[in-house]
Amino acid sequence: MTTFTKFERLIFALSILTLILKIKKMSNSIKKVFLYGEFQTSVTPFTKEIWGQVNEQLKEVKGLIRKTWLVGIGTNTVGGFYEFDSVENARNFATGLYAEQAKYLNASLTVKIFDGDIAEEASRAMDSPHYN
Repeated sequence: MTTFTKFERLIFALSILTLILKIKKMSNSIKKVFLYGEFQTSVTPFTKEIWGQVNEQLKEVKGLIRKTWLVGIGTNTVGGFYEFDSVENARNFATGLYAEQAKYLNASLTVKIFDGDIAEEASRAMDSPHYN
């Protein structure tokens, strides 16, 4: 078993901290952030009584620009494709209101956050409505 000196452990900890700070700085510079989310539970029928209430909650979410609703074919799982103005606001939503909604539904939640800036040119080339 390899043992490390206190100095080596300190250097390792500082390198990890530096990496975390770089990632945080990069995250703060991203201007277009997409979040994909899905509740692992069937919601049927998917009616205005369901999505209308949720839409009202979403209109108050800090940094949310838009949402496209998604309903799984054959599974009726619900989720969406969200656009946020920052990684911080997307993360706060995912760990806040979105997680609370999943708990209320007694559902597992899948969330992935994407950097929309990196893919802008490729998305414009495909006439994505998110880059008008």
